[in-house]
Amino acid sequence: MSFTDHILLAPLIRGLWINAAGESSDTKCPRVVVPAGDAAPAQALSADLSAAWTGDGFDEAQAVRPLKEAYAAWEAGAAKTEGAKTQPSCARIKTPAGEAVYWIDRDLLSARKRSEAGDASPLVLSDTNTAPAGGSDSGIAAPGASAVNRSSVVKDKVVLVTGGAQGFGEEIVRGLAASGALVFIADLNLAGAEKLAAALNTAEKRIAAVAVPVNVSDEASVEALFKTIADTAGGLDLCVSNAGVVKAGSVLEQDVGAFKFVTDINYTGFFLMAKHGGRLLRRQNRTAPGWKTDIIQINSKSGLEGSNKNGAYAGGKFGAIGLVESFALELVAYGIKVNAICPGNFLDGPLWSDPEKGLFVQYLNAGKVPGAKTVAEVRAFYEAKVPMNRGCTGADVMRAIYYAVEQEYETGQAIPVTGGQVMLH
Repeated sequence: MSFTDHILLAPLIRGLWINAAGESSDTKCPRVVVPAGDAAPAQALSADLSAAWTGDGFDEAQAVRPLKEAYAAWEAGAAKTEGAKTQPSCARIKTPAGEAVYWIDRDLLSARKRSEAGDASPLVLSDTNTAPAGGSDSGIAAPGASAVNRSSVVKDKVVLVTGGAQGFGEEIVRGLAASGALVFIADLNLAGAEKLAAALNTAEKRIAAVAVPVNVSDEASVEALFKTIADTAGGLDLCVSNAGVVKAGSVLEQDVGAFKFVTDINYTGFFLMAKHGGRLLRRQNRTAPGWKTDIIQINSKSGLEGSNKNGAYAGGKFGAIGLVESFALELVAYGIKVNAICPGNFLDGPLWSDPEKGLFVQYLNAGKVPGAKTVAEVRAFYEAKVPMNRGCTGADVMRAIYYAVEQEYETGQAIPVTGGQVMLH
């Protein structure tokens, strides 16, 4: 019988390897842990974590000590490579349900190749920095290219973006992939996520993106999402909770079903992402207490000020900022920063510009813009509200994401990206 609940062990292994790599400038430190197979080569690190399973379930803290001891024993017996640090590339973990085998390497493709070849030769860490993946010849423009000096903060990291198949989510996914991250594109629109992942993998000439299905308002679906991430890459560094919906309507007219639909995704959905994503990140922190990770909620300027005839949306976004601040206070103990980014209107995205369901059409039909008789007039009305006279773009949001990840002394913040339309006080 083999062990299959890798979400319990893979993040602990990933954290320990990251922690042991230290603070070197090496960009090739192991970042991916792939569970694969039941048999491990003799060179694999071996650890017995059976005692971590108690009558109350899995005790994360109880698993840490034997795992660290096994790593130290491997390190003591490993052949030395002059001028370089080495790490095990394979781990055999004993559990009450059997053995679990994990392959570790710097990226998903390398780890999978090791697994297929049974190559347990040690990982050699150098101090050689490499250029970011992708670039001008990647075939897909990087939305965050103008913020390239900050993009290195996500290079080689494992990232999740919900609602990543379209709109702001797609812009974020493209920017992160071009910056060298491995991006899980999570969306109810799985076909769109798969199409985007295939395009990015071709352009970046690596496994830059993996498509996964999720319904963020369904807890079982969210829990399955994080199990898939653990099964595929072992852990996570950045969770971007971006999925959101809008259904505009007057408080005097909107039915409770529409109100609940918006709130379930924009508010409850973020809670579920933080709950199950936070559990995975906490496991990594058990073995990598100095490794900072991030949960970022893509909020809205409507989370900073009310929105006429759009109360369900604004209310959910206001509430989500309350969750951000509360979760930040709790999760800081595990090295997890929690922040919100509050973009202005992404006027060129489908949320606004879809000819049938977009906000321009919705607001026109709802009479939200006095005197407007066409979609063009509605757009002009919203552009005129912005001191910088334009809508928000993907590059604007990417700069804010890079900042939130790079800044180690900020948590619980709502960062406005509104062109001056909404300012903090």
